[in-house]
Amino acid sequence: MKIKSSLYILCTLSFFLFSMFETTQVEAQTIDEYVKDDIHKQDEIIKKIDDILWYQKVGNIAHIDKVRLTGSARWKPKSSDDKFAANPLQFYAYTFVPKNIRKNNKYPLIVLPHSGIHADFSTYYAHIVRELISQGYIIVSAEYRGSTGYGRGVYENIDYGGLENEDVLVSRDYMVENYDIVDSNRVAIIGWSHGGMISLMNILRYPDKYKCAFAGVPVSDLESRLTSHDESYEAYFKAEYHIGEGIKENPTEYKRRSPSNYASLLQKPLLIHTNTNDNDVYVEEVICMIDSLKAHKKQFEYKIFENSPGGHGFDRIDTKVATDIRFTIYKFLERYLNPPKPFKSAKEMRRAAYLF
Repeated sequence: MKIKSSLYILCTLSFFLFSMFETTQVEAQTIDEYVKDDIHKQDEIIKKIDDILWYQKVGNIAHIDKVRLTGSARWKPKSSDDKFAANPLQFYAYTFVPKNIRKNNKYPLIVLPHSGIHADFSTYYAHIVRELISQGYIIVSAEYRGSTGYGRGVYENIDYGGLENEDVLVSRDYMVENYDIVDSNRVAIIGWSHGGMISLMNILRYPDKYKCAFAGVPVSDLESRLTSHDESYEAYFKAEYHIGEGIKENPTEYKRRSPSNYASLLQKPLLIHTNTNDNDVYVEEVICMIDSLKAHKKQFEYKIFENSPGGHGFDRIDTKVATDIRFTIYKFLERYLNPPKPFKSAKEMRRAAYLF
C-alpha cells in the first residue's frame, strides 16, 4: 500500500511538473493578471462584510436597501473589438429611508457620493448617515464606476471627473422616479474629497436637479492636484483602461474633468469647506475653485479652517470639533431643504449619531 501510494504521489508530481514546464511561458505572462484579480477578490469580501455592518449600525432607524442601476456606456471602449462597448454600465446604489416616515408625506433627499478615487461607500459614513436619517432625510449613495468591492471590471471602468458624475445623477433620478415619498424639489448633493468633487460637478452641470450642495475638501482642479502630488497619482489617469495619457500630453482632457473649469455655471446655493493642514486635497487646490467662483462673481459660501485636527478628514471624524462642524453643514442644508426634524443643537445631533 505504501509503495502504491508513493508511486501515485510520484506520478502526480511528475505530471504536475510537466504541466508546469509546458505552461511556464503562459504563467509568466498572466501572473500579474492573477495578482490583480486576487486583490479585487479581497475587496469583494471586505465589501460583503461591511454591507452586513450597515444593518448593525443604522438598521434600527433606517430601511436599508442596495439597488442595481445602469449608467452610460464607457466613455471609450476597452478594446477595438468590444462588440458590447455601447452597453450601459451596471452599478449598485445604497438607499436609506427613515423608519418613522409617513408614506403619504414628502421628504427631502440627500445624494451622498463616496470619497476616494478607487473606494466605496462604507460604514466609515455610518455616523453621518445616522445624523441625516435622524433629521428625516432619505439618502442615496451610488457605487459609481471605478468603485472597489465589485471586481476588476468595475474598478477598470473608472472615469475620474467624467461619467461617474452621471452615475450619481442616475441614482438621484432613480429615487425621484421610484419613491413617492421623495420631494423632487428638495434634493441636495453633499460629499467629501472625491465625493466633494462629484458634488461640485453635479451642482454646476445639473443645477435643475438640486436645491443646494455641500463640497467638503473637494478635489477641484486637476492641474493643481497633479502638480502637488507624485507620479503614482497620475498613474491612475495614465492607465490603459482610463485616459491613457498624462496631463502634459492631453491638458484639455484633464481640464474637462476639473470642477474649476465649470465655475461660471453656478446657479444654486453652495457651501465649500477646506482645511489648511489637509494632507490630501491641499488647501491651495480648493482655493483654485474658490477663486474661480469669485472671478465669475458667483454667490456662494465657504470656510477655510485653520489647522483643524484631523487633516483631510477633519469634519468626518468623531471628535466634538468635527461633529460641531457637521452641525453647521446641516444648518446650511436646513435653510433650503426644510427637513422634518432639524437638530436644535449640536448636542442633540451628537445623541442621534452616538446615542449618548
